[in-house]
Amino acid sequence: MNATMTRREEAVLETIHGRRAVRSYLPTPIDDATVKTLLDAAVQAPTAMHMEPWAFAVIQDRALLKRLSEHAKAMMADEAIRHRELLRAPGLSHSEEHLARMLADPAYNIFYNAGTLIVICARPRGSFVTADCWLAAENLMLAAYGLGLGSCVIGFAVPLLNTPEIKRELKLPPDVLAVAPIIVGVPAGITPAVPRKAPEILCWAR
Repeated sequence: MNATMTRREEAVLETIHGRRAVRSYLPTPIDDATVKTLLDAAVQAPTAMHMEPWAFAVIQDRALLKRLSEHAKAMMADEAIRHRELLRAPGLSHSEEHLARMLADPAYNIFYNAGTLIVICARPRGSFVTADCWLAAENLMLAAYGLGLGSCVIGFAVPLLNTPEIKRELKLPPDVLAVAPIIVGVPAGITPAVPRKAPEILCWAR
């Protein structure tokens, strides 16, 4: 860190640089007060025209999380087969082979056995609701890191969570869109940093 930085500046930048996508969790549950702290951090995010379009679903039922994981894996497998049939491609790419192995593994849980899933949903209130929800997601994940917790966005869950059947089961309004499913929990270990490329600056008008 720069020697001239204030403690506040150092703390903010350390949080941004220290946050990781955690994919291994201890079975330690997260209490209600902690979940509410994370949600309160999420709704402090910027929001276009002060619409605050976000709404949240919190799932901590481990049996339900396991079942959702299995449904999502089945959906992804079916979609992968349909995609390849459309392309009529002869073989699997390296990434497709990796995905196929994961989906075929009975032990693979898309939520990585985390005990809490927070789904940030968007209400239809304007053109920027999805962007607002992702801003809220970043706030939530940074807050989780600040509380000593791990988090990870689970994009594989999005198609399933937006099906009418699952919306009915979770009692989500039909018109909301599940945008950012985020698992949260106590990390089982240290997640190493992943190198990032330097910012690509396309234009710097002065």
